Amino acid sequence: MAKVISFENNPYQENTYILYDETGECAIIDPGMYTATEQNVVVNFIKDNNLKPVLLLNTHCHIDHVLGNKFVFDKYGLKPKFHQGELPVLTAVVSYAPQMGIRYEVSPLPDEYLPQAGAVKFGNTVLQLIFAPGHSPASLCFYDKEANILIGGDVLFRRSIGRTDLPGGNFTQLMDSIEQKLFALPDDCTVYPGHGPETTIGYEKQNNPFLT
Repeated sequence: MAKVISFENNPYQENTYILYDETGECAIIDPGMYTATEQNVVVNFIKDNNLKPVLLLNTHCHIDHVLGNKFVFDKYGLKPKFHQGELPVLTAVVSYAPQMGIRYEVSPLPDEYLPQAGAVKFGNTVLQLIFAPGHSPASLCFYDKEANILIGGDVLFRRSIGRTDLPGGNFTQLMDSIEQKLFALPDDCTVYPGHGPETTIGYEKQNNPFLT
């Protein structure tokens, strides 16, 4: 069964996730590592646990979630996978990073894009794709049914929701994504968001001020 570990990275306090299972294979999701220290923490965890990275996934392509894409490619030879609708979001990063004072190493482009539905696999783990636009034009969440965990990106947070004021954001779309897709998951599903602490679907149904 897959286990998840998170690392808080970069000035935006973004959560970088590693999912791994008993085979030793792992997926790196939303690599936000920015400094050498942040990079080393992730690399050392992978090394200390004898893990083999086989997938690099982006829930979406805002700067704080892709800062480590190039590093992961250089270190492990993995190109990112995300939905094609995020490509304009990724290509825009290079132009706005300097204005934000962020040093951005340009991410490689995918060899293949992820569909709106279906699954990706590593080891014995299957991650179902949930298309959840609204925070960004083509966000994907990754749901491991067996472990009952969701890597949710910036769609749903503990007692909050993703911002919709960035290019490609849409509040109505975001609410639809959460209420129709994420809230269809089991109440005891643990949600690991792009920022802040984990939560559960049931907790957010009861306590999220944007959704109750």
